Amino acid sequence: MAVYTPIVATLGYVLSPDRSRVLLVHRNARPDDHQIGKYNGLGGKLERDEDVLSGMRREIREEAGIECVSMQLRGTISWPGFGKHGEDWLGFVFLIDAFEGVPFEANPEGTLEWVEIARMHELPMWEGDTHFLPLVFDADPRPFHGVMPYRDGRMQSWHFSRL
Repeated sequence: MAVYTPIVATLGYVLSPDRSRVLLVHRNARPDDHQIGKYNGLGGKLERDEDVLSGMRREIREEAGIECVSMQLRGTISWPGFGKHGEDWLGFVFLIDAFEGVPFEANPEGTLEWVEIARMHELPMWEGDTHFLPLVFDADPRPFHGVMPYRDGRMQSWHFSRL
């Protein structure tokens, strides 16, 4: 069995003040982006010298130009084989429920858009997102912990638990 050495990352979903919309990036800026055309939350790789909360705050600041005031860990997901070259990823998924500032209109990845939470399922996104996004926005206070293997850019399965 191969050793699991994932890229550790954060993924954040910023709620509008009325909690009906979420700030997403439409990955439409770089033609070589393996996520081109998809909508996604904000986030990225953890830096060597930072904890997960600091990494999430930094990514939101860099990608949206806002400061996180309140956020909650909604879950973790192991994505074996998810990377462009089959790398494993481990993501810490946050809901940012309060922020300061005005979000950018775009960043180097693409356009930032406020999307009705109820309409997220209509957008082009990773196939696997439809499985875990309901858990990010549900009323259950318990974080979820899931495994979603990918092969050749396609989700293979999904399993999660909550305690």
